[in-house]
Amino acid sequence: MERVLGLTVSNTSSLSLDPHSGLVAYPAGCVVVLYNHIKKKQRFIINRAKKAFTCLAFSRDGKHLVTGETGHQPAVRVWEVESLTQVSEFVAHKFGINCVDFSPNSKFIVSIGSQHDMGINVFNWKSNLKMASNKVANKVTAVCFSEDSNAFVTVGTRHVKFWDLDSSCKSRINQTVPLNGRNAILGDQKNNVFCAVAFGQGAQSSSVYTVTQSGLLCEFNEQRQLSKWVELRTNSAYSLAVCGNNIFIGCTEGIIRVFNAQLHFVSTLPKPHPLGVDVAAMNTLSDVKAPLQSQAYADVIALRFDRCTQRLVAVYNDHSLYLWDVRDPKKVGKTRSFLFHSSCIWAVERALPEGSFITASGDNTIRIWNLDPQMDSGTPFRRNLYSNELLKIIYADPENANLSDKEYNLGGKTDKTDTNFQEKNGVRVIQVSPDGQQLASGDRIGNIRIHRLQDMQQIKILEAHDSEVLCLEFCKPQLGVRLLASASRDRMLHILDVEQDFGLVQTLDCHSAAITAVHFVQEGEDELVLLSCGADKSLLFSTAQQNPDFQFVLGRHLVSQTTLYDMTVDPTGKYVATACQDRNLRIYNVKNGKQKKCYPASVASDGVLLRVELDPSGSYVATSCDKCVSIYNFFSGECVASMMGHSEVITAIKFTNDLRHVITASGDGCIFMWRLPSEMTEQMRQRSADLRIKHNNNLTKTPPPAQPQTPAMSSFREDSVINQTMSEPAERAYRFSVGQLPSWAKKQLQDSGPIAEMEPQLPSDGGLKGRWAEQRKEPL
Repeated sequence: MERVLGLTVSNTSSLSLDPHSGLVAYPAGCVVVLYNHIKKKQRFIINRAKKAFTCLAFSRDGKHLVTGETGHQPAVRVWEVESLTQVSEFVAHKFGINCVDFSPNSKFIVSIGSQHDMGINVFNWKSNLKMASNKVANKVTAVCFSEDSNAFVTVGTRHVKFWDLDSSCKSRINQTVPLNGRNAILGDQKNNVFCAVAFGQGAQSSSVYTVTQSGLLCEFNEQRQLSKWVELRTNSAYSLAVCGNNIFIGCTEGIIRVFNAQLHFVSTLPKPHPLGVDVAAMNTLSDVKAPLQSQAYADVIALRFDRCTQRLVAVYNDHSLYLWDVRDPKKVGKTRSFLFHSSCIWAVERALPEGSFITASGDNTIRIWNLDPQMDSGTPFRRNLYSNELLKIIYADPENANLSDKEYNLGGKTDKTDTNFQEKNGVRVIQVSPDGQQLASGDRIGNIRIHRLQDMQQIKILEAHDSEVLCLEFCKPQLGVRLLASASRDRMLHILDVEQDFGLVQTLDCHSAAITAVHFVQEGEDELVLLSCGADKSLLFSTAQQNPDFQFVLGRHLVSQTTLYDMTVDPTGKYVATACQDRNLRIYNVKNGKQKKCYPASVASDGVLLRVELDPSGSYVATSCDKCVSIYNFFSGECVASMMGHSEVITAIKFTNDLRHVITASGDGCIFMWRLPSEMTEQMRQRSADLRIKHNNNLTKTPPPAQPQTPAMSSFREDSVINQTMSEPAERAYRFSVGQLPSWAKKQLQDSGPIAEMEPQLPSDGGLKGRWAEQRKEPL
């Protein structure tokens, strides 16, 4: 793993800072990203159990990191930061874990389960013992240790409780004792939701500060009493960070208030970018205009303070991360910021300039990224003030209603059965035209939008389907026509004429269920074939005809025994590979529709094969199944690599243009970039060069020179199964005769992939006799 674009931070408990080096730790699915904002580098901790991280905390010395996770039987894991290895593990919860924390002396760890678990445990992690445990009656959102490590406080829904680690608990090493706790005296705030907690520092070390969902900053004294509180003058507050005499409070609408330890107001930090901002237009400070009253901002859900560099790390609910320089709370400046997708990422496409790619998400945005620091200055997009990686954002929803996460269960009273949660939103699929001039996108309500890539202006919108658009495909220009095919869950397939302002040419309704993939393929010199597959287990071959008008006519109809979720065509246009429900990859010959090969294409033992992607050279195929990505040799079916790290279904896979990386995107809203071995990269580049030479020779109609075999082609030709199936020799090297075979052997002979292709050399006078010979004279 080389780069992660995205985060899954939900509150302050899932954000932590190393107090010595300033290392920022936050979860991104099943990965903990360790970001050094001084060196601007990332390191990663990957959970091999494939469970998403929900909370984490650094030890006071910064050498270890404790994490909590979600799912059944979640574990509390302790990691060594330097080596990124796990050193301890505790399985003491039945369901998810909401909070974890180290004691200041780094001896104890406390973990608190979710509202379904309600367990609270204290571990002596170096001795691998559970020291104390108890139950809580309310949902807990945050925990914090006192400076002397003798007590800690938990806060949550109608809950503020002080827990003691007395000497008897610390001295017991062979058994678990009940954990003693006492509720705080909340007074008028007994029905409030407390979102974050922190102990004071220095002279105020005995005070405990909390913030409430209603927008109050509260202080509790040594007697556990609510001694005083102050209004923040915001609708809600979610996060808290204490540094010396300053208290930073994260509130709604991007507001960060600063108070001193006596709860006196100090200042308000600048707001982040407004929702819906055009980042491409923000290149200099003069481009940033004064905020308007009508502009909306994301809520501040997590805050941490870096004492070394005097930076405040803030995470907002639109999945953006900011580093603020707060050395002077009255003169605050932004050091660094990242703008990530806030919802499921449905599609990834390659784009120019080199190193760029485009993503589409359920947050109703299309984003153009470039991770090359030496990006060509000739591109229409430049680096902006908000992100070094993000070049442009296209907003499909003018109201920007889905740019921020919505918390439906903050108070524990509601759930995600809210009707707003069920709304269909987001851009479902994108496709770049072969000439790189246009970008087509389809959303979840059936609309197709066309953007001009030069300036990203929308030039066309079509209400094409009654349901979400699942696939788009441009026809390559060398096929003689410029077409766009769109398919949807409504089982309709539209053919649009690009040159005639995307006018409708034809509608095909040959499928009986959702269409999952569409491809144009050239068969022979002048024949155009449209391939489509869907949830009806069908793979259709439709041929273009001009009789008298241009239209596609259904030719072959192949029916599989499993659902087809995705499809890809090799660069030569001879073979099509389908991702099947039984986790197998099936390869068919485009010319005759016969299956050439079938092999398992997933290292997972369950799930379905959802995505398949061939590299531009056709040497390797990448597949996704059960949160894992596997890479196989397309010719031999040998698994050469597998990766994991996403916490949700992987929805998109794409090889980069330089063939050095694989990009994966998932329902967790994160983008992972994986670096390929140099041997694979060289092999794919050599294969691409061979294909280009062969194509140029075909264009000039000269006999192609003998090309040296690349390792990929060598393994391809040496494979005993694929030798006769995927390479089609002009002449048969030998003859064979079946003789007198039983009926079951004859059937197996005709149905098997390789042997069925090896037709016997029939004598010109029809010398073969018998019933079998008569059948062989008929066209197959």
